[in-house]
Amino acid sequence: MLNEFKDICPFLTIQIMNIAYLLIGGNLGNRFANLQKAIQLIEQNCGQVVQSSAIYETEAWGITDQPAFYNQALKIETTFLPEELMKQLLFIEQEMGRIRTVKLGPRIIDLDMLFYNNIVLNKEDLILPHPALTERRFVLLPLSEIAPNLIHPVFQKPIEVLLKECPDLLDVQKLSIEG
Repeated sequence: MLNEFKDICPFLTIQIMNIAYLLIGGNLGNRFANLQKAIQLIEQNCGQVVQSSAIYETEAWGITDQPAFYNQALKIETTFLPEELMKQLLFIEQEMGRIRTVKLGPRIIDLDMLFYNNIVLNKEDLILPHPALTERRFVLLPLSEIAPNLIHPVFQKPIEVLLKECPDLLDVQKLSIEG
């Protein structure tokens, strides 16, 4: 059937929409404005943001002697494959002025891909689902707001259950910020 339709309309291209969940965050500069700018650039370069969580303020994880982070979970629709999407996210980080110096150190923006469809991927430059998301309350709390019943394809548990089981005790506060 598709081939018959292509004979009628040879310029037809089918673009499959993929669902990706992202966590955006940062702890340098105007944190709220940086999140807003990141969303704008994601929509321009990656795909449509179809759902977003509230913004959460979180103590720094890992290296704790730095300012608190603002974090927000996003659900996007994209035509990019996972590796292409990751390249776009890294490009946005660079465009916004992120300089990678210290792992887990302060940053103007951080764009992490948490899930991409139901894919499990283990490549040198991209692991999906994000390998540390089950250990980080600041990831699971905003994600559970927009996708509580999303099933982790490795652990076969919904996000809301992973949040309840999360060993991370860092304080994560939902903010009431309007854009």
